[in-house]
Amino acid sequence: MTGTSLPHRFIPSPNINDRRGGEPISILLLHYTGMSDAARACDWLCNPQSEVSCHYLVDEHGAITQMVAEEQRAWHAGLSSWHGREDINSISIGIEIHNPGHTLGYPDFPRHQLEHVAALCCDITRRHAIAPRHVLAHSDVAPGRKIDPGEKFDWALLHKLGVGHHVAPEPVGGGTFLQLGDAGDPVTALQGMLKLYGYGIEATGQYDQRTKLVVEAFQRHFRPARVDGVADVSTVATLHKLLRAL
Repeated sequence: MTGTSLPHRFIPSPNINDRRGGEPISILLLHYTGMSDAARACDWLCNPQSEVSCHYLVDEHGAITQMVAEEQRAWHAGLSSWHGREDINSISIGIEIHNPGHTLGYPDFPRHQLEHVAALCCDITRRHAIAPRHVLAHSDVAPGRKIDPGEKFDWALLHKLGVGHHVAPEPVGGGTFLQLGDAGDPVTALQGMLKLYGYGIEATGQYDQRTKLVVEAFQRHFRPARVDGVADVSTVATLHKLLRAL
């Protein structure tokens, strides 16, 4: 069984199958548990009736539990896409980070928990040569369907600790913006940039509901000060900075 060399326990989940397509692991996907405690989340991820699993669970104290060998396909991403690929489970490793989530108060992620998450991420990305830009939130690959790990997840801290692609977001301010119902070349350009980064969106020129959800997902990860689906100056400038940093 392949896995991290960091201290951890192993509790096998039955919710696995073989990876498909023969592609290498290229995405590290981060989730929150959305449950009241990590033990309950562990039980659920190992319950065959749940039909969900992950490779690793990190509890609020930073303790790591492995449930699926890295060479196996865990069932964590669901209906999702990134850079045109739709079977994200076959090309990713999934980490569940314990946090009760938005429906149960959504507390801050403790720094010590994030430090352990970062150590695990560094170990995985090094061994599998996963690019920083492919360390993603569940919400990135499933806009509108998923919102985890959410706007309180400290991606800036993870970046300082060597994980992920990050730029300092442009401050929220005034100026022109694009929003639901708008149309035209500026919308096409925005959609094109989001697609270039990896989001599942087509450049239609219509600021439709799908565009709003993708912008929300982008904001939740990269400009979390305001998550409203409106492409304001701050959002667009942050997206430009990310693309230039590649």
